[in-house]
Amino acid sequence: MKRLRKTDNETTLQKHVRCMVNRKAKGYDDISFFFEDLMEGGCQSGIIGELIYYTDTIKFYNKHQADIDALLQGMCEDCGCRPDELFGDKWEKEDPLARDTLNMNLLAWFGFEETARNLALDAGIEL
Repeated sequence: MKRLRKTDNETTLQKHVRCMVNRKAKGYDDISFFFEDLMEGGCQSGIIGELIYYTDTIKFYNKHQADIDALLQGMCEDCGCRPDELFGDKWEKEDPLARDTLNMNLLAWFGFEETARNLALDAGIEL
């Protein structure tokens, strides 16, 4: 089975996501099937057991905050919108700096999913 390989200048977020994806994808015949499930339901579906509970998603966000913030900034610049516009009603507007649980959880999932998607594309996996 194809696995995601380490890349040059890999961030800690990329390394963490790559290792988690490779571990989870072992249960699939092909890694592309794992990515199909991830892109279909996202982390919200429970596909990544380490990112189900708030305690875990908050820890993940805090550990990778700089990398996630950079992804978010790039996404907002690319689409020309603010986080509340990007995430819609899932974004808690009263918490624009993502200091509370709901937005930190949302950003943890965003960081994982976006990083996984980028790693898959870099590896030539069609999504």
